[in-house]
Amino acid sequence: MEVVGEPNLSSPEEARQYLIKLRSILQYLGVSTGNMEEGSFRCDANISIRPEGNSESLAKVEVKNMNSFRAVYRALDRALEYEAERQRKAASEGKRLSQETRGWVEDKGKTVAMRSKEYAHDYRYFPEPDLPPLTLSQDWVAAVRVKLPELPDARRERFITEYGLSAYDAGLLTSSKAMADYFESVIKAGGELPAKNIANWIIGPVSAIINTNNIDMAEFNTKVSSEQLARLVVLESQDTISTATAKSVLEEMGLSQISDSAALEAEVIAVINGNSKAVSDYKAGKTQSLKFLVGQVMKATRGRADPNVVIELLKQKLEEG
Repeated sequence: MEVVGEPNLSSPEEARQYLIKLRSILQYLGVSTGNMEEGSFRCDANISIRPEGNSESLAKVEVKNMNSFRAVYRALDRALEYEAERQRKAASEGKRLSQETRGWVEDKGKTVAMRSKEYAHDYRYFPEPDLPPLTLSQDWVAAVRVKLPELPDARRERFITEYGLSAYDAGLLTSSKAMADYFESVIKAGGELPAKNIANWIIGPVSAIINTNNIDMAEFNTKVSSEQLARLVVLESQDTISTATAKSVLEEMGLSQISDSAALEAEVIAVINGNSKAVSDYKAGKTQSLKFLVGQVMKATRGRADPNVVIELLKQKLEEG
């Protein structure tokens, strides 16, 4: 399917935001993964300049070779700014601008001529006798509209009203269907956890991990399930573990979480034997010392231990002692 937009975008940033919104809608509809590297989503941009005081734009140029998210979302601005400046310079020097196709060369930061397109026959337009015109009735359109899923804008508004989120936070969470789904799964698993608290974790530490490791939300979900994140945020909100420890745990959880109590027993015993004061404080009723001991086990296992298993093991061993 080819989507052709009207020539009413006036800046590279508007073009970038248009692509982000279009890709998001296609993902919400479930009709495309939007993965440019796999070829399921691509973008060619037409750009032309209109001299001040003129009612008509000069010849348009089609820019190609923006076939990855890095190219589109990071280099689109550069490609279109470069092309706009090239056209301005040519026009100011009295040169004739030709309608053509140019390719964006990422490593050189410039566009290069590929081929000219002056007339309709250059586009290879011809009728297809086996594809007659398709006429859709308004009743059919209305029936399809009823079946549409909740789209990004509607979901953003619901997040604002239902969860009390700011428009900014709701916009970030709903920009990706996978992220919005993950957020609501954590909400469901988190019980009484405030939605704002969960939103902060996903927009902050979770997004940082995704960006740093160049993965998407779906892949992160295979490493840290919504239930696991909910349990971690609960422990942090109850001051069982500190925020710093919780963030460290989250960063390491993707490696492979250790949930087997037998595998953690040796580390728990070592922490108990090496922290006699904290053990004495716990037995004297200072329950905050348990938080310290949990942190020591998490540190020893580089955050890979399941904190819930660690807490149960510590309590069991401390009571036995």
